[in-house]
Amino acid sequence: MDNGIVRIYASCDCLLDGSVRTVLVNAFLETYRGSAGARAVADQSRSLTYKQFGLFAMGIRTVVDRDTRGERVGIMLPASSVFPPVLLGVLWSSKIAVPLNFLLNEQELSPIVRDADLDLIITVRHFEKLAAALPTRVIFLEDIPLKRMILTSMLRRTPPPPEVHPDDTAVILYTSGTTAQPKGVELTQNNLYTNCVDSIASLNLDAKHRILNILPPFHVFGLTANVLMPIVLGASVYAIARFNPAGVIKTIAKERISVIMAIPSMYGALLRTKSARREDFESFELAISGGEPLPDSVREGFADRFGITLRQGYGLTETSPVVAVSSVAVFRDGTVGKPLKEVSIRIVSETGDDLPTGHDGEILVKGPGVMKGYYKKPEETEKVIDSDGWFHTGDVGHLDQDGFLAITGRAKEMLIIGGENVFPREIEAVLETHPEVLQAAVIGIPDASRGEVPVAFVIPRHGCALDEQELRSYARRSLAGFKVPKQIHIREDLPTGPTGKILKRRLHDLLG
Repeated sequence: MDNGIVRIYASCDCLLDGSVRTVLVNAFLETYRGSAGARAVADQSRSLTYKQFGLFAMGIRTVVDRDTRGERVGIMLPASSVFPPVLLGVLWSSKIAVPLNFLLNEQELSPIVRDADLDLIITVRHFEKLAAALPTRVIFLEDIPLKRMILTSMLRRTPPPPEVHPDDTAVILYTSGTTAQPKGVELTQNNLYTNCVDSIASLNLDAKHRILNILPPFHVFGLTANVLMPIVLGASVYAIARFNPAGVIKTIAKERISVIMAIPSMYGALLRTKSARREDFESFELAISGGEPLPDSVREGFADRFGITLRQGYGLTETSPVVAVSSVAVFRDGTVGKPLKEVSIRIVSETGDDLPTGHDGEILVKGPGVMKGYYKKPEETEKVIDSDGWFHTGDVGHLDQDGFLAITGRAKEMLIIGGENVFPREIEAVLETHPEVLQAAVIGIPDASRGEVPVAFVIPRHGCALDEQELRSYARRSLAGFKVPKQIHIREDLPTGPTGKILKRRLHDLLG
């Protein structure tokens, strides 16, 4: 085990002795002291060493301490050089960070702001119009005298980490619910830190790696893999706020990127880029795909065209997120790798009985990464975490004789659109508010660029004549663009079961 991993595991003492120390801020301070001159984060606008990163975070800590007495602070920023120090500054001020999905519109984001009881959001002027419509106060980074604050921080002693327990909530991430109601996932200091440490060990990463961040930090995959893991590791990250395949490929070559963790639809877009050459990817040592199923065509295409083996991982927001992952050394086609060291997996039948090796069933997960619960929703938490601590994922899969996990389906109706979880009922509920819609049903279909897209079937009220384009425009007023159905099929009736419930599995047959 190299010295970097030894250092990371050594700092785990705070998880074992129950002492009152901040796990994530302590992890950063270890890196800050040992790698002050190394590049921490960069984007097209700026580059920060770990020392500058720390001074920036101290400045944000001061702003947060001054401007809010609330327990939670919203962060609405894209993948960038500024998101990581803002996150650390919020945690350093003893607050809970709530990364916000800036792809949502004000009707979708406002309930989240209210549910999280946010009285402060940190953002940039790019999101000024959206921020102005939200029911809370906003601070724009452009209005903060950061250079002066950084200079002031240089003249002061480094403030101590706040006194919070490892099992205290560090971050709340909001996912779509089975209804239009938002659902906040509470992830603790311990959840996130142990997931970082175990993932680093499983992937055999070290501080010399140069990581590309092209995932939004409001998504748990982007937050853990591309923000927190590099901080714990002391590695360098280059962030790209807006995914553009040709631009990403140029950055990979220019920055000599060695590790990329992204969603399949992004790899698909890179594969379809005509200007891409094999030599653009010659610095790659590890490419991880997660967030949605990886099509064989993308996996095989990357290997044939670029000589790169895409390795898969599996996780959920509720598991911080990594449950299992493939590495260069531990890899098997058709699987998402082996569970992390501290993660246990059971495969169970519909009656809850354990199934033998190779048999498909629901995947249950237990380990230090399993969430604290859904914020202010104890009943929802009890539905997915049983009395023995097993999290019921709703995903279907099996373990082979060597312990590799394969994902074969989803028990839930959830769609995964460009790596984002979307529940059909959320879209159906919006369509059914239209005065001329009697009933709506939404399913997902494969899409080359997004992985999956929603398709709606709508029954009009008696005597009404619906128009597909008008319905799409209506949906767009309340839904983010990626949730708006790509197709809307208007029908007089839909296939139903004995109880009158729409049989969604038969809706695919209607598409021809």
